Amino acid sequence: MANKRDFYDILGVARNATDDEIKKAYRKLAMKYHPDRNPDSKEAEGKFKEAKEAYEMLSDPQKRAAYDQYGHAGVDPNMGGFGGGGQGFGSFSDAFGDIFGDIFGGGGARGGRGGPQVYRGADLRYSMEITLEEAAHGHETQIRVPSWSNCDSCGGDGAEPGSKVETCTTCHGAGQVRVAQGFFSMQQTCPRCSGSGKYIPKPCKKCHGAGKIKSQKTLEVKIPAGIDDGMRIRSSGNGEPGVNGGPSGDLYVEVHIKEHPVFQREGEDLHCEMPISFIDAALGGEIEVPTLSGKASFDVPEGTQSGRVFRLRSKGIKSLRTALPGDLYIHVQVETPVKLNETQKDLLRKFDESLKSGGSKHSPQQKGWLDRVKDFFN
Repeated sequence: MANKRDFYDILGVARNATDDEIKKAYRKLAMKYHPDRNPDSKEAEGKFKEAKEAYEMLSDPQKRAAYDQYGHAGVDPNMGGFGGGGQGFGSFSDAFGDIFGDIFGGGGARGGRGGPQVYRGADLRYSMEITLEEAAHGHETQIRVPSWSNCDSCGGDGAEPGSKVETCTTCHGAGQVRVAQGFFSMQQTCPRCSGSGKYIPKPCKKCHGAGKIKSQKTLEVKIPAGIDDGMRIRSSGNGEPGVNGGPSGDLYVEVHIKEHPVFQREGEDLHCEMPISFIDAALGGEIEVPTLSGKASFDVPEGTQSGRVFRLRSKGIKSLRTALPGDLYIHVQVETPVKLNETQKDLLRKFDESLKSGGSKHSPQQKGWLDRVKDFFN
C-alpha cells in the first residue's frame, strides 16, 4: 500500500478538481495508453490500469470522500472501506462508454456489433498565400493535393498477386475481440487485423497491403471576395480515405494574405499613409490616391497638418458576410523638402521672415505649444 501512487497525481489533477476535470484527465490518459493503441507495451498497459483505478475511485463521491480522508486504506476492499461491494461502478461504466466511444464506434469510428470497425479518414490542411487584391475581389485557382487510387498490382484487395485475403482467425471476421480486465469485459479492435476482419498473409509489395496507392489530383478552389487572413475553406470529402469503407475526411484550405506595399487591412477597412508636399498642405487642393479598384481623389483643405486622416467611404473591402464595403483611411504625412540648393534656401528664409512678420496667426499649433510651456514653468 505504501508504494501505491496518489490517485490525484496519476490523473494529473489538483485535489480540489471538479468531476469534469477528473473525467477529462482520465479521458486523455485512457486514449494515450489504451492497450489497443499500444499492443506490445507493458508500460502502457500498466499506466492504463493505474489511470482506470484512479478514475474509478475519484469519480464516485463516497469513494473520493473516503480516499480524501483515509488515503488508499479508505478504498481498500481488504480494509473494509468504501472500496468493497462494487460501489461507483455505474459512474465508471458511463465514463468508460463515453471515452472509448472515440476509439471503438464513436467520434470517427462506427460499425455494428460483431462487424468490422469503420473509420472516417483524416482531414487534410493546405496553406495558400494570396494577394490583398485577390482577397478583396475573389479569386479562382487550382491546387494539387494528395489522392489515393486502387493499387493496379493487387486490384485494391492488398494481397500479392497469386495470394488471397483470408478471414482473420483471431476475431473470425468480426473485427473486434472481447477482453476481460478485472471486473470488466470490454470489446476492442482486433490487434491482428486492426478491425478489418481480414488478414493478408502476403501483402502486396507495391501498396504494402493497403490496397491503395498515393497520387495527386487537381482541385478547383474558389476564394470568395472579402476573405480575411487565417480563414479556412472546406472541401468536403477531399481528405484522406476512410478505413474499411468509412467516409473520407475533408480538406481545409487555409488562406494567408501577403503583405501589401501600400495598404494595411483592418477587417473591411483599409489604411494608407500618403506623403504630400508642404505646399499642397498649406494651399490645399485636390489629391489623387490609389484604391484596390483604381484611382480616387479627395480635397485637401488649406492648412492641413501632418497626421490628419481622411476617410473615403466604401473604398475598402466588401464584407464576406454582408457584402457591404468598408472604408479607406488616408493618413496624410506632410513631407519636409530635402537637398535644397542655395536659391531655394534663400527663398525659404524670405518666406519664413514674411510668416514671422504676420505674428502667430500662421502657426497656431506652435503658439499653443509655447503657451503651454510658459504655463508649465510659471
